[in-house]
Amino acid sequence: MSILLSRADLDFLLYDWLKIEELTARERYTDHSRETFDATLDLAEAIATEHFLPHNKKADANEPRFENGKVVMIPEVGAALKHYSEAGLLAAQADAADGGMQLPCAVGSAAFAFFKAANVGTASYPMLTTAASNLLRKHGSPELIARFLKPMREGRFFGTMCLSEPQAGSSLADITTRAEPQEDGSYRLFGTKMWISGGEHELSETIVHMVLAKIPGGPPGSRGISLFLVPKHLVGDDGAVGARNDVVLAGLNHKMGYRGTTNTLLNFGEGAHTPGGKPGAVGWLVGEVHGGLPAMFFMMNEARIGVGLGAVALGYTGYLRALAYAKERPQGRPLGVRDQTTKPCAIIEHPDVRRMLLASKSYVEGALAFALYCARLVDEERTGDAAGKRDAQALLDLLTPIAKSWPSQWCLAANDLAIQVHGGYGYTRDYDVEQLYRDNRLNPIHEGTHGIQALDLLGRKVTQNGGAALELFSARIAKTVRAGEAAGGEAAGHARDLAAALDAVGETTRKLYGAGDLSVTLANASAYMEAFGHMAIAWVWLEQLLALGSREDAFAEGKRQACRYFFRWELPKIFPQLATLGALDRTTLDMKAEWF
Repeated sequence: MSILLSRADLDFLLYDWLKIEELTARERYTDHSRETFDATLDLAEAIATEHFLPHNKKADANEPRFENGKVVMIPEVGAALKHYSEAGLLAAQADAADGGMQLPCAVGSAAFAFFKAANVGTASYPMLTTAASNLLRKHGSPELIARFLKPMREGRFFGTMCLSEPQAGSSLADITTRAEPQEDGSYRLFGTKMWISGGEHELSETIVHMVLAKIPGGPPGSRGISLFLVPKHLVGDDGAVGARNDVVLAGLNHKMGYRGTTNTLLNFGEGAHTPGGKPGAVGWLVGEVHGGLPAMFFMMNEARIGVGLGAVALGYTGYLRALAYAKERPQGRPLGVRDQTTKPCAIIEHPDVRRMLLASKSYVEGALAFALYCARLVDEERTGDAAGKRDAQALLDLLTPIAKSWPSQWCLAANDLAIQVHGGYGYTRDYDVEQLYRDNRLNPIHEGTHGIQALDLLGRKVTQNGGAALELFSARIAKTVRAGEAAGGEAAGHARDLAAALDAVGETTRKLYGAGDLSVTLANASAYMEAFGHMAIAWVWLEQLLALGSREDAFAEGKRQACRYFFRWELPKIFPQLATLGALDRTTLDMKAEWF
C-alpha cells in the first residue's frame, strides 16, 4: 500500500459515498467515466511517488538560496514540475476550451492530495499557479486572459498571490502599495509585499503576481483596494517573454517547514528595473477599480480549501508511516506476558500505540472525507441546477473556515502522534515524520490564521443572510441523523449524539448573539470553531458509516472502529466547550496586557 494516501479510502469516498460517477451524466463531464477518473488518480500517484517524493527530504535539507539576485534550488524541483505540467495536471479541472481536462473538482482534489502528501514544498508551485489562473479566468479582461492564461495552464508561467505587507500582516486594510494609472490603461506599482510563496525562482519562463494595491485618491481601508496582474517579465501580445519588470527579490524568509517553497519579500517599483524608462512595476487591473478584495477572495477561498487539503495529506501520510512503523518495530511484550524469554512483539500490539493510531485515523480519514465533500460542493456549484448551485455556494461559504482550519489543527495532531509512535526515532531527521510535522505546522497560520477563520465563521458566516447557510447545513445533518436512526443499532446511537451536538451548537450560537456585546460574542470564536468543526467531522463519519452498509471486510471494520472512536472520544469534548461559551465567559476578554 502507498505510504502517501490510501487508495481504498479514496475510492470509497469518491464512488461509494459521494457518488462521483453520477456527475458524468452532466454536460460538463460527459466525456468522463470511472475509467478516466481512475486513470487520473493512477497517474497522480505514479508521478507523485516517482518524481515528487524522492527529493522531499533533499529539498528540506537544501532550502532555496539567494545568490546574486536570484534564487538557487535543487534541480529535482524543476524536473518534478516539468513532469506535472507535461501530464496536463495544471489544467486538470479547467475548461476544455482552455486546454483543460474538465475533471470534477472532487477527482482533481483527490489527485492533487497525492502531490501534497509526497512533497508539499514542490506541490505549492502548481497549487498557487492553478489558483492564480482560475482568478484570471474569472475576473481578468479578455486581453489579459489571451496573453497569460494559456502559458499558466501549460506550466510555462507560474503564479502567486501578493497580499501581506511587512507593516500590515493580515490587516489588508492597512496595505500601502500604490498603483498609479497610466495613459495607456496600465498602472505602475510601488510597494513591498511579504510572505509571498513562490515569489521568485527560475522554475518557469516568468511569474504572474496577483497583487493587491491602492489607487491614489480611492476610499480608505479595504474599500480602496484594487487587484493587479504584475508579471516578473513583460509579455508581448504574441506571448513572448520580454524585458524584466521592476519586481525585485529583497530577501528569502527561512521557515520551519515548507522549505522547498521559496517564501519571499518582494519590492515593486524600487528602481532596479525601469520598463520603458519610467519608474514602477508595470501592472494591469484585474476586475473592477476598488473591487480587489472581493476578486482576490475568489483565489483566497480556493487557496484556503487547498491549505486544508494539504494539511489532510500531510497528516494522512504521517499516519500511514506511523502505522507501517508500528507493525514492524519490535519492542516489549503484550500486557500480561511475564516470560521475558518470549520474543518482543510489534509495538502495534500495545494498547496505547493503538490508541494513538486510532485517534490519528479518525482525524485524517474524517478530514479527507470533509475536504472531498467540499470539493463535491464545488462540482455542484459548477454544474447543478439553480437550486443546487445556490445551496452549494451557501454551504461553501459557511464551511470554508472549517475546511481550512480543522485539518490544520487536527491533522497536525496526527503528525504529533506519528512522532510519538516512532518514539525517540520520530524526533530525529532520519525518519520522515519529523519533517511532516514541521511542514504541517505552517497550515494553521497561512491563508488566514485560526483566529481569523474563527472570526469569519462566527462573526459573519453563521449569521449571513439571516443564518440561511447554517440552517441549510443543519438540515443536511438532520437528514443524516434520520438515516442513522432508521438504520438502527450503533448508527442510531451515533445519530442521537450528533443530534445533541447540533442542538448544542445552535443553542450556543443563539446565546452568543444574544449577549448584546459583539466583543463578548467573538472573544472565544476559536473555541466555537473547534466545536463546530468537531460536529461537522462527526457528521461525515456518520455519513461514512451509513455508506458502508453491510460491507464486511478489514477496511469496513477499520472505518467503523474509527467512527466509533470519534463519537466516543472526540465528539463529547465539544459539550463542555459549548457550555463555557454559552455562559458568555469573559476570562480571556477581561485579561489585560499588563497582567501577563
